[in-house]
Amino acid sequence: MKRILLFFLAIIALPALAQDYTLLGAGVRSRPEFDGSRERTVDLIPVVRYYGKPWFARTTQGILEGGARTTLGSGLEGGVQLAYEQGLQDMDPGASLGFHLEWDGKLGQAPLTLLGRLRHYLDSDRGDQLDLRGTAGVYQGGGVTAGVFTQLTFASAENTRAYHNGMSESGLLYTSLGALGSYDIRKEWVAVGSVELRRLAGDIGRAVPKRTGAYVSAGVAYKF
Repeated sequence: MKRILLFFLAIIALPALAQDYTLLGAGVRSRPEFDGSRERTVDLIPVVRYYGKPWFARTTQGILEGGARTTLGSGLEGGVQLAYEQGLQDMDPGASLGFHLEWDGKLGQAPLTLLGRLRHYLDSDRGDQLDLRGTAGVYQGGGVTAGVFTQLTFASAENTRAYHNGMSESGLLYTSLGALGSYDIRKEWVAVGSVELRRLAGDIGRAVPKRTGAYVSAGVAYKF
């Protein structure tokens, strides 16, 4: 049952570059049992990318989320989202509600996406997190699309108390760096994957068994 739940609700990081198609598929991900753990686990995960007017659903920005958004300016979108959230040390998963601002443009010739996203956990004792994320394309050709990303995630004191053994530190929770990409297997089918290194900050990082954890994912999706 747990694997089935994770299949429909878990997260994946996939290319967040501006392209005009919908993706639906599945994959696997290897990750720490929880941030800071030395033990690892493997999840079944969804691959989702859908942008309508105004609805969207995606796994392309680090979490499984969906909601509504609207255009605010040239390349700038704003919206609200409901997202899946991993539970306390891989138990009792839940959800968050929040809003985001996202800008798609270019850095020279490279596609660039900048995202600011606030997430308020629906479980009242789990607080809030804020993500600042950037994704840049580095290569496209021969059916291959590749990019790199970085993310800073900040947590409220209530959030760190809930997820890290009663600690009450607020501010920067972790920094992540990663690479992601896709390959067109056929006209309708795409292979996707990502590698991410996530490093816990401050006293939280010093208190856990392993400060830096690796997240590796791979999957296949149908392109509409």
